[in-house]
Amino acid sequence: MTAMPVTPERPGLRERKKLKTRAAIRKATYRLVAEQGYEATTIEQIAAAAEVSPSTVVRYFPAKEDILLTDDQDELMLARLRARPAGEEPLESLRTVVLDAVTAALAREPEETRLRARLVVETPAVRARLTETTAETGRLLSAAVAERTGRSPDDLEVRVFTAAVLGALREATVYWAEHGGDDADLVPLLDRTVDALKTGLTLRSPGPARP
Repeated sequence: MTAMPVTPERPGLRERKKLKTRAAIRKATYRLVAEQGYEATTIEQIAAAAEVSPSTVVRYFPAKEDILLTDDQDELMLARLRARPAGEEPLESLRTVVLDAVTAALAREPEETRLRARLVVETPAVRARLTETTAETGRLLSAAVAERTGRSPDDLEVRVFTAAVLGALREATVYWAEHGGDDADLVPLLDRTVDALKTGLTLRSPGPARP
């Protein structure tokens, strides 16, 4: 059985306006943070740059960290996970869905992706919020993993499995940022991370270096 393509429904006018506003706020935030740093960038500055009110910024993104970390992809990832072949292993399904999302993000906004990863490394508040948003994404995707395995979404093994995969991929992204953040390296690094999970996280000594 092959995967069915997921074509998102075209949103209505009101929803498109909301998405446009969110995109403007995010774009303004990334530009300001790149120019003057995260701590120096205020909600008032973001609002002025995005041509909205500060209250609008807060309504769309309750915390400044959310502007950097929220990309409206969770629901699409959930749909794509549900569309994966029925007999596919859950780990392979998650690998495909997450790596496809990362590949698309790198193609769509490479500078923003690198900046976001760097801020996770350098800014405790951003890193803490990433941990929270990863957990939120995990709870959402757990529903699809449960459906595919015939388990309850609140099943302990389902929650541990999904959290472990997303947590490992998050840590691999941090590792990538710490080591230079080259676009060409991230997806293979995430792929390698899933391979490590698949082998049961068995660590062996690399052995003596070859002459």
